[in-house]
Amino acid sequence: MKVLVYDIETVPDTQSGRRLLGLGDDLPDADIVRALEQIQFQKNGRTFLPHHLHRIVSISLLLESAAEEEPTLWSLDGDETEILERFFTGIDQYAPQLVSWNGAHFDLPVIHYRSLLHGIVAPRYWETGDEDREFRYNNYLNRYHWRHLDLMDVLSLYDFHAAASLDNISKLIGAPGKQGMDGGQVWEAFQAGERERISNYCETDVLNTYLVFLRFELMRGRIGRAACDDRCRRLREMLEASGKPHLEEFAASMQQ
Repeated sequence: MKVLVYDIETVPDTQSGRRLLGLGDDLPDADIVRALEQIQFQKNGRTFLPHHLHRIVSISLLLESAAEEEPTLWSLDGDETEILERFFTGIDQYAPQLVSWNGAHFDLPVIHYRSLLHGIVAPRYWETGDEDREFRYNNYLNRYHWRHLDLMDVLSLYDFHAAASLDNISKLIGAPGKQGMDGGQVWEAFQAGERERISNYCETDVLNTYLVFLRFELMRGRIGRAACDDRCRRLREMLEASGKPHLEEFAASMQQ
């Protein structure tokens, strides 16, 4: 089965915020965000917005078609509807194993709400065995099925109190960890028109997740140490040959 590691980056959905709060178009986006955050803070003491008020601005992906082949890394950005359509087109066509860090708790719920908003059709993703019996006991939606493998969920044994950040776990195993920015800076970068910077950051999160995935596969005996090292080597070579500074920097920081 092909492996597709993914990560999303989001910004506040100011258009939906206006609709829900009954505010006019003349109010600046920054004021809409402040109003939404203030309401959320009054609810739970945090300004982080609920899933349905996040707008996807980038999905980065790493595809491993076969263990002996070099992986492919790319990002989907631009129009949100097109981002989602392209994401689900790949799933409908290849039905890969999805791999994420905290995807079950954040990325996929956001993707669900945004797909509902835009009317995205994705039959393969939503399959649970009614049309394809292969999906009955291994589908994308069941938390304990591994067609979608949320590494944070599995490693913490589905216990939120045992969960750790991708940055910490990446650095513990010798992966570079966060580089350039963090999720809290995405909205600021988006307002400044730095869409490429956001996608670059998203891609490094995907690379960290992939390296954790390889170590996880080694830990559970799915690959040997030599195979794990070889896949890390191929990844490093691909990044070094990319001609992209953020990928070359990531490769230089890899300790595997």
